[in-house]
Amino acid sequence: MSNTRVICAVSFCLALSLCTGTLVSADIYRYVDKNGVWHFTNIRTSSKKYKLYIRTARKTPSEYIKKYDAIITRASRQFGVKSSLIKAVIKAESDFDHQAVSHKGAQGLMQLMPDTANEINVKDPFDPEENIFGGTWYLSQLLKRFNNDNKLALAAYNAGPERVEANQGVPPIPETKAFVKRVLDYYQLYNASAE
Repeated sequence: MSNTRVICAVSFCLALSLCTGTLVSADIYRYVDKNGVWHFTNIRTSSKKYKLYIRTARKTPSEYIKKYDAIITRASRQFGVKSSLIKAVIKAESDFDHQAVSHKGAQGLMQLMPDTANEINVKDPFDPEENIFGGTWYLSQLLKRFNNDNKLALAAYNAGPERVEANQGVPPIPETKAFVKRVLDYYQLYNASAE
């Protein structure tokens, strides 16, 4: 398919999404079929054929974040994990975007991998309540496994508990080190704002 046709197709999809009312997200997904025809949609699909093609920037105003407060508070109480830590994980993982999908396939607010979501009985990882409850339960198990050491539990959340145990600490993986630091920075911020 020529570059001009691709640009026209993407431009058309974006224009169409702008004309259909309130724009929440204008992400565009695409796949190329066996005949080389490109297919586009702005609707997230469970089909593995479609890959994220264009991601629009999202803002996270405090009103948007606050809509999850009641769910976070309930999950915090049920699983004994501080709500400020849950918020910090959500902020670092998805920036409070309940439809977030990482390049590795992690999904939803707390970026659950499909296998993890399946193991912990999360049927719809894009449902905020299911995702927060599932992710918080998983985080609570990691905190227990690592004697309530936030740093190790967060490293395990990102890289897997086996890697943390094998390294007897945070694995020397740049992404994991950056994730732990980012979550702990947000954790301090949310703790300070709660006081």
